[in-house]
Amino acid sequence: MKPRMFPCFALALCAAVLQLSASDRATGWAEEIKGRVPLSDASEACLSCHSVYTLGIVRDWQRSLHARTTVRQALGRSQQERRVSVARPEEIQGLSADVAVGCAECHLTDADRHADTFEHQGYRVHVVVSPADCGRCHPVEQTEYRERNKMSRAHENLAGNSFYQSLMDSVLAQRKVAGSGLSASPATPEARMESCYGCHGTRVSVRGLKKIQTTLEPILVPDLAGWPNTGVGRVNPDGTSGSCSSCHARHSFSVSIARRPAACSKCHLEPDAPAWDVYTHSKHGILASAQEAATDFDAIPWVLGRDFHAPTCAACHASLIVDAEGARLAARTHGFGDRLWVRLFGLIYSHPQPVQPDTTAIRNRAGQPLPVTPDGEVAEAFLIDAAEQERRRRNMQTLCQGCHGTQWVTKHFEKLAVTVRETDDRVRQATALMERAWREGRASRENLFDEPVEILWAEQWLFYANAVRYTSAMAGSPDFAAFHGGYWALSRGLLQLQEAVEGRRGTR
Repeated sequence: MKPRMFPCFALALCAAVLQLSASDRATGWAEEIKGRVPLSDASEACLSCHSVYTLGIVRDWQRSLHARTTVRQALGRSQQERRVSVARPEEIQGLSADVAVGCAECHLTDADRHADTFEHQGYRVHVVVSPADCGRCHPVEQTEYRERNKMSRAHENLAGNSFYQSLMDSVLAQRKVAGSGLSASPATPEARMESCYGCHGTRVSVRGLKKIQTTLEPILVPDLAGWPNTGVGRVNPDGTSGSCSSCHARHSFSVSIARRPAACSKCHLEPDAPAWDVYTHSKHGILASAQEAATDFDAIPWVLGRDFHAPTCAACHASLIVDAEGARLAARTHGFGDRLWVRLFGLIYSHPQPVQPDTTAIRNRAGQPLPVTPDGEVAEAFLIDAAEQERRRRNMQTLCQGCHGTQWVTKHFEKLAVTVRETDDRVRQATALMERAWREGRASRENLFDEPVEILWAEQWLFYANAVRYTSAMAGSPDFAAFHGGYWALSRGLLQLQEAVEGRRGTR
């Protein structure tokens, strides 16, 4: 694509139908960007219409580094300061390193690989931008995410696990009063999309073409199932998994947005994964909120004590962190488990992190698609070993010691280990009661989540034990651990479960 400067003229492609006010807006936008960096002819053509009809998208892109920097310029920075991981400009297949990263650079490249490619204004455009598209300039990040991050497999890990599917089907089932009971019918695809698959990602497939009426004219576009979606494990029409815009929201795709805790709050919320809630009520969260105006969320590398003074999710799990002298405390990674040794999220118990992002192959000794048996035995063959757990634990401790003394850090991690054991034991007691209910015929194993006693049991590990573990790990509010879905709820739930199993009427 030949580089050219964006011209200052009324919109040639749309001149016959544009109103004067629209042309004025487009011309004003063109004047603003003129002279910054070259644009490819194809991106220039896209912008000539979209700067009128999707002005919000264009304005967002205009503020991005993509609009203001070429890849060659990005590679001119020092190794620590770079935001791209491609080694040399000539390695970027199908793109010029001397133009801005515009519409065409993301939506037109490698058209044959994208099943959602369609003809539009003389160009072959694909709707869904995938990690493979981003990977042309960010190959290291793409590889880390695909090979070391279970989020990249979030759709398959949910869809391919009968235990999870049983839970999802029960939660989302359409229930109606039928005589003296309730009938249940399967959830609609829409209910699945806006709940579980909203975070885990849908499978986006092409059903054909459909005609839609735009402001300008009717056009034929791909009819996409599972769209729109920005779930972390979205299966894309080109066969890749993941959505970079889950964290780097389009069309600015900024590091600054991804580093803010609110970016994670879309999916990491109570009651099942209360990381956001715990963080906002922790000392770290309180300090980060109070000092937000003084925090440089965009700096690379992120200098502890200069660019930020209290950690966010990204500081602990993803970003390149250095001290005032430039010594590295933590490497940048898109394998978000690189500093995590234990999986706090109970399934049914906590356990070492999985070896592979694809967890569908995991089977415990009982043959269940779970990393732990009901009596607490871990499926060691599928989980990281003790040496790897220690390596990851030390990675996190090194980061903590950037602010805290050795004794503080040591005691914190010792406390967390005890909390994990205690909560697992409480869940084990609840599971023993549930096993008794199944054994005595008070509940059916056919579906583990469709009877009141089973819901009581699931809440113990899915909600309450998780709340305590997350609070301990993130130095959260003690009240969160004690009363807000923590120990209080664990104790209450166990008593209610006992009453239900023994056939006595309990109160909630």
